Order: sequence, then C-alpha cells, then structure tokens
Amino acid sequence: MTRRLQAWLVTAVLFTLVNAMAAGFAAAGSEAMHAGAHVVGMFLGTYAVWRLALRSVRQDPPTAARTNDRLEQLQQSVDVVALEVERLGEAQRFNAKLEAERAESRR
Repeated sequence: MTRRLQAWLVTAVLFTLVNAMAAGFAAAGSEAMHAGAHVVGMFLGTYAVWRLALRSVRQDPPTAARTNDRLEQLQQSVDVVALEVERLGEAQRFNAKLEAERAESRR
C-alpha cells in the first residue's frame, strides 16, 4: 500500500468516525435534519473506506521474476565491487613491496 493511499484511507476512516459521532450528538439534540446530514456523510465515508480498501488489495505484489532479476543484478554489482576491492588490495601490496625494497636499497 502506498503512502498516498494509506493517507486517504486514514482520512476516510476519520471522516466516517467524526460523522458517526456528530450524528449521535445531533440526534441527542433533537435536530433530525442535522443528524440526517451526518448519517449521509457517514455512509459516504464508509463507501470511500470500502473503495480504498479494495484498491489496496488489488495492487499486485512483486512477482518472483522481477525479484529474481533484481537479485541477479544485485549479485552482479556485488561481484564487481569485490573485484575492484581485490584490485585495490593488490595495488597496495605491490606499493608496500616497492617501498620495502626501496628502504632496503637505501641502507
């Protein structure tokens, strides 16, 4: 579920809950039209929650083929980095050997 969809879902749930509570308060105050408006808002919010929940379920998960391709690419990248590290190590060993030979020849 994307963050945007999650934010809309939370907003729809809050809208529904606020309208449900407001309908109760309006009904307690003997305001039938006001309570009716909040009941309609509550049903609209419930419909929005239902639609958003369906949309979040319909999003297809990553397939095994895409996952395998990404893992293969990651493995290749790791192999390239390992090769470069080995080359750097060889260069350092060679330089250390040259420095030791130069120090030996200066004595």
